Amino acid sequence: MLDDPTSSSYFAEGREHFGKAHSRAFFSQFLDLLRGKSLELLSFDDVKDMLDLRQQSYRGLQDVPLDRIVGSVGRSKDFTRRFLPKNSNMSERWSRIYALFHSLEGPPPIECYLVDDVYFVRDGNHRVSVARQLGFKTIQAYVTELATPIDIEPDMTQAQWDAATAYAHFLHMTELSETRPQQVPITVTEPGGYQIMLEHIRLLHRVRNHCDKVDLSFSEAAAEWYDNVYRPAITLIRKYHVLDGKSGTEADLYLWMMEHLRQLHEEYEDGPPQRLSDALVDYLTSKKIPIPKGLMLENDAQPPLG
Repeated sequence: MLDDPTSSSYFAEGREHFGKAHSRAFFSQFLDLLRGKSLELLSFDDVKDMLDLRQQSYRGLQDVPLDRIVGSVGRSKDFTRRFLPKNSNMSERWSRIYALFHSLEGPPPIECYLVDDVYFVRDGNHRVSVARQLGFKTIQAYVTELATPIDIEPDMTQAQWDAATAYAHFLHMTELSETRPQQVPITVTEPGGYQIMLEHIRLLHRVRNHCDKVDLSFSEAAAEWYDNVYRPAITLIRKYHVLDGKSGTEADLYLWMMEHLRQLHEEYEDGPPQRLSDALVDYLTSKKIPIPKGLMLENDAQPPLG
């Protein structure tokens, strides 16, 4: 390292760059308020709790894309999402790091956590801030990965984070990541959809345990739900390209189908069993979409939810 970074001309230059970065931080926060959105750095501890992150493994030294660093361990209030410095009292340290970037040896690698495809700084927040202001695209980092089946992107909205949190809770309750590791990702538009799916699984659990006299754990019931209720519905949706070019997700349509079947059962309790294909036909009819002939001829079973 430099013996005395404050004596370097780069330290003075760093102070000038810090002043500009700090001003941009102020104006970016002001604009965020006007736009009604927040671009604060994410707190790693909050995300770890929300997504129920447990397993971790060391991935070694890597070049990390700076635009995929979205949060920090313990310093999320000190920088904006673009790592602009928010506090004026950070000037000296920030300028020292700036000078270090221009030294012969350069700064040491940072340390960070990887969650899906985004990163959280464990050590080296100022280095990330300076690197971004210097226009770097990547920074060297010692990376520790925390595994999650949840898809995470850098600029997710609060609604998207709420959905990710709800999905993580759903997977924790059902253990589908362990029992069905090759599962089709289950994405709903409204986070409350995962709670409805948990109710479907609870119903199946009760039917199998009390009516069929089969001693199933909740995770085993969830696996049966996935194999015999959810996946067959998704298979039909994909087979007949029901959502091609349309809004909504497969899981949203699954929820519509199950609610429609529930309503039909209440209205026609003594009628013939209603199948997933029947619900899909009614959905297409309600949307005035032509019904494929093959769908009319499907011979699928009634969902085993009682």
